[in-house]
Amino acid sequence: QVQLVESGGGLVQPGESLRLSCAASGSIINIITMAWYRQTPGKSRGLVASVTVGGVTNYRDSVKGRFTISRDDAKNMIYLQMNNLKPEDTAVYYCNADGEQVLSGSKWIRYPYDAWGQGTQVTVSS
Repeated sequence: QVQLVESGGGLVQPGESLRLSCAASGSIINIITMAWYRQTPGKSRGLVASVTVGGVTNYRDSVKGRFTISRDDAKNMIYLQMNNLKPEDTAVYYCNADGEQVLSGSKWIRYPYDAWGQGTQVTVSS
């Protein structure tokens, strides 16, 4: 499995922006879904945004219009651009790789795959 390493977290004021990066140790070209999750103390980890190998994106309602997820398969990188940050965005953000597809003849075969990074802290406070 690839190793995922997040970076770009930090302390910002409300309304400011951050760009999170996730570097994969190997190719992600066959990873079906790359995603960002976040977690706050005492709560379960929740999906923030995801992007499929085909470029289809999905966002949790509270970040729609403010966050943008992207993947660069050539560089094995995933990004989360976060604009107009709010205090409720404060959390540890994790990068996730889910599902692998392999071409077998003329068919794509899906395999289980689940990798996580170590997380990066984002704090939004005045």
